[in-house]
Amino acid sequence: MSRLDGRERWVYLGLAYVLLAASAIAAAFLDGGGPSTLSRLAELITTWPAGSGDPATTGPADPETAGASAGVAGLPPWPALAAVAAVWLTPIAWLHPRRDAHRGLVVAYYLVLLVLAGALAAVSPAFVVFASIGYPLAIALLPARLVMAGVTLTAVVSVAAQAGPGDHTTLLTVIAGVAMPLILAGWYVSAEHDKRRRLVERLRAAMAENADLHASLLDQARRAGVLDERHRVAGEIHDTVAQDLVAVIGQIDAAARTTQDTARTRHLDQAAELARRGLAEARRSVQALRPEPLEHARLPEALGRMAESWSRASGVDLVFDVTGTPVALSADVETTLFRVAQEALANIAKHAKASRTALTLSYTDELLLLDIRDEGAGFDPQKPADGFGLDGMRQRVRGVGGTLEIETEPGHGTTIAATVPAMPSSVPPSPPTERPA
Repeated sequence: MSRLDGRERWVYLGLAYVLLAASAIAAAFLDGGGPSTLSRLAELITTWPAGSGDPATTGPADPETAGASAGVAGLPPWPALAAVAAVWLTPIAWLHPRRDAHRGLVVAYYLVLLVLAGALAAVSPAFVVFASIGYPLAIALLPARLVMAGVTLTAVVSVAAQAGPGDHTTLLTVIAGVAMPLILAGWYVSAEHDKRRRLVERLRAAMAENADLHASLLDQARRAGVLDERHRVAGEIHDTVAQDLVAVIGQIDAAARTTQDTARTRHLDQAAELARRGLAEARRSVQALRPEPLEHARLPEALGRMAESWSRASGVDLVFDVTGTPVALSADVETTLFRVAQEALANIAKHAKASRTALTLSYTDELLLLDIRDEGAGFDPQKPADGFGLDGMRQRVRGVGGTLEIETEPGHGTTIAATVPAMPSSVPPSPPTERPA
């Protein structure tokens, strides 16, 4: 039981007794009994029910007050009914906090209270004031669907108690034309209210479930983003720093094996150039920028420069060819193809032992194709690879909606074919600029 229920029950109980007392006082003055009637009422309350059936104790003291206290024929005098009503009001404080658990008992109690109030109002019109307690108690005690019915019944009781012998037609009209429609309307409104309340509860539950699902999806998206970023960083490091370090080590080893000062100097210069390029690429990879060559040229020009530099550093002949009409493409597409070519050439220099290599870039209306072929040692594609390169190329190409095919056989070279959609660039390309020497 809440603190509010603890206060309300005493408020309703006190209000009921105040209305009963006010009605009794008004009835005493209306009947002309004055203080003697009030004294009689107090006597009845103190002696009820032991003395209520004894005419000697319950009858009026004199004929003048007899007519005033007799009330309506067939009903006890109003002081006796008022005493019964006073006793009947006491359970309000007990019923109020238990109205949801004992609905049947509450409804029966309310109906008996209306009968007592109607009887008192029939005996003396002053008790119409007491009968009005049915209005607040209907709201305080009755279930939601019966509140309007309780209010309507209270009004009917008040009207019926004051109706004379010739007012039966008017009373029926009130009941049929006003009371019944109000009861039905109250029932319908309460039923709709219950439906909406249940709907609101279901919506709140659904919103809570959606909030949990949204939080779960955000967490999954965050984890997926972290994994993608880790994969991107790993790919960038592999495509730039790792490859340049391998090339630097190769140049240093070549310089250590040669006995000619000119050749040693050339290898060391190549190693220094590769180290500087690797450092620049590492910085750009951390900042998630495009490869440095693509910032100064379009894709065919960047691939041509990379092919020339690779051929000079590795000592392998490379034929670079462009077919179709070059167009400006999405930065993601160009970056992907540049990285695939870079990775493929690095693998050729490291593993293929090839003497000739070909790099072809083909533009079509809907697709862009990149082919890298070598006449080297080849490998077994069914054999698990230890490196990151091939898997990295596949994931890069799939990331832009393309496909990657590898044709190879031990002793017969390797062909790598990347096909991606020709997604146009949303930014007009800037004219190529010459890099400073």
